[in-house]
Amino acid sequence: MQPGKFAFVLMLLASAPPSFATESAKACSGPEYRQFDFFAGDWDAHDANDPSKVIARNKVEIILDGCVIHEDYRQNDGMHGESYSLYDAAHKGWHQSWVTNRGDLLLLDGGMQRDLMVFTGEQRTKDGKPSLLRGVWYVQGNGVRETATRSLDGGRTWQPVFDILFKPHGQ
Repeated sequence: MQPGKFAFVLMLLASAPPSFATESAKACSGPEYRQFDFFAGDWDAHDANDPSKVIARNKVEIILDGCVIHEDYRQNDGMHGESYSLYDAAHKGWHQSWVTNRGDLLLLDGGMQRDLMVFTGEQRTKDGKPSLLRGVWYVQGNGVRETATRSLDGGRTWQPVFDILFKPHGQ
């Protein structure tokens, strides 16, 4: 860059209002961004059918200036998964990306339906058949319940996949 152009660019940057910091602080401050905050916490995951049995530890944090919910799920059998959930203002809905140490990727979309956070996405079964997977989260007591169901017929019928109760770690 020529010296004169460089000085001009510096002058523009110096005279620009400091909007980056304020835009970042405001970017995710609306109520729609707080809808899934109930999932944040340090949780022990229990099989809802056997609540005495802890199957995983799950740490869920609100990160990136309140814009993203990051989940770090570590199952007792070695399965490790992480998700990133965020409200996408451009699409007026929620999005979640889930990845695991077993090579799984699941992309889900959804949002609040009454008091339920509902995400749905396309996934292939282990034998390659197309399916829909639906996850539902809601507050239950001092914890969070997550259920997952699968449809092999385009959403006409649903079968249970898992039912997890997240309780505060150590309680």
